Amino acid sequence: MADIARLTQIIEPEAKALGFELVRVKMMPSEAGDGTQALQIMAEDPATGQLVIEQCAALSRAVSARIDALEEQGDVLIEGAYHLEVSSPGIDRPLTRAKDFSDWAGHEAKISMAKGYDGQRNYRGELKGIANGPGGDTVTLTDRKAGEVSLPRDQIHSAQLVLTDALIAATRPLDTTGADEVQEDQPEKADD
Repeated sequence: MADIARLTQIIEPEAKALGFELVRVKMMPSEAGDGTQALQIMAEDPATGQLVIEQCAALSRAVSARIDALEEQGDVLIEGAYHLEVSSPGIDRPLTRAKDFSDWAGHEAKISMAKGYDGQRNYRGELKGIANGPGGDTVTLTDRKAGEVSLPRDQIHSAQLVLTDALIAATRPLDTTGADEVQEDQPEKADD
């Protein structure tokens, strides 16, 4: 298994050098169904909260070059075959950093707690924000069933925004250049 913390230490400087913020690094089974793994990297441009295709490609090239250089020196970072997936976090983005929980307060989120958490495992409702206390960061959410809950961030297994009309309205498009030039095919009229 790959050491995600170590991969993050290698990938984050490459993202920062391009002016991006790293959102998540994750190893997952490849969608190809061939038993290989995918190294998924999500990053964002702080100015837009997203990446366009050219930015994904630039980050992919930089990370590939860095990993290749380390592997040529004999450093095995990922066992076996894998491929690299670089993407923008999207509208219904994962919430992975403390700033995500404050930046997206007021929007609906789904939170799954880690196994062994003492209490309800899954929550869904309006994200209220995050507070830093003596025991660590605490995420507050108004759950649909349980009401307002405070969840220890270090016990959160996964969290992501829920796609809603309010979220869509709050997420501005990156580039609308050419959108007014898009023409939809019109069905041909049948002769009478």
